[in-house]
Amino acid sequence: MNSTATESAQAEAGSFIGPLREEIARVLVGQHDLVERMLICLLTGNHLLVEGLPGLAKTLAIRTLADTLEADFRRVQFTPDLLPADVIGTNVFQPSTQEFIPRKGPVFTNLLLADEINRAPAKVQSALLEAMQERQVTLGGETHSLPTPFLVMATQNPIDQEGTYPLPEAQTDRFMMKVLVHYPGREEERRVLQLMASQQDKPIARPVTNLEAIARAAKAVDSIHLDARIEDYILDLVLATRKEGRSQLSSRQDSKALEFIAPLLSCGASPRATLVLAQGARARALLAGRDHVLPEDVKALAPDVLRHRIIPTYEAQAEELDADAILARLLDTLVTP
Repeated sequence: MNSTATESAQAEAGSFIGPLREEIARVLVGQHDLVERMLICLLTGNHLLVEGLPGLAKTLAIRTLADTLEADFRRVQFTPDLLPADVIGTNVFQPSTQEFIPRKGPVFTNLLLADEINRAPAKVQSALLEAMQERQVTLGGETHSLPTPFLVMATQNPIDQEGTYPLPEAQTDRFMMKVLVHYPGREEERRVLQLMASQQDKPIARPVTNLEAIARAAKAVDSIHLDARIEDYILDLVLATRKEGRSQLSSRQDSKALEFIAPLLSCGASPRATLVLAQGARARALLAGRDHVLPEDVKALAPDVLRHRIIPTYEAQAEELDADAILARLLDTLVTP
């Protein structure tokens, strides 16, 4: 396929994105970054971890996305008494036939909201994460494939941590991005007030596209051009977070300027970060109507891709430097292609 035909196919595959965003914006005020990240995860076959206080429209965001796509949506409230079978399902004995039949859990859906995932025990968390990774569930020795597309958006509350079960770093690494959701601005909250004050007139999202269009767009993501210089930039960004990786930076980077990061990080990002950052940059370019990735795509997604994959040292914490502050300085220091 020549370049003109490729560009035409990409444009056709992404033609639904504008109307989709407009319809979501009719129901959901603000939260543009969260919506973009959900779409990126959906197009790349990945999952999203969202951290934010209660009442910031996290549930509304993914429910609205499901409505606009005519996709199946389910929500599971994670609690300390939840069992793995409550999420993935189990086999149930049928007295009439004297057989066990599979009763599939809520994980068998297109979009799943795992609300407050850190409030369920490790067994439940690992059962969900296995389903996310393998895209299948085994019940009584029989394997059942999950629907396509399949997106898990898990939420965490940054406060009220008593009685919770924090996800280990190795498990949070399975999420493509960790997005922080903040309070809306004054005018956005005024708009929320105007839209949601009436119980009868609350806006409801209408279907704009379907899952077949999402599948076509997902295929088009792979055809987005990723220049070798952008590849080097992604590699430099991830390698700079690792002690052994900083000796492997490209010649474009000033290794001395990056010496500041050595005492600030005890653990760097895994190779999964490199892969999903490239995938995410391609998907963001498609969402923007471009056939190629820009450095700005990488910069925009880097904090969300890396913040849960690096571990600041005690020295960094003593200086009140969290992962976001370290990443901001790293992005400012690295030479952009």
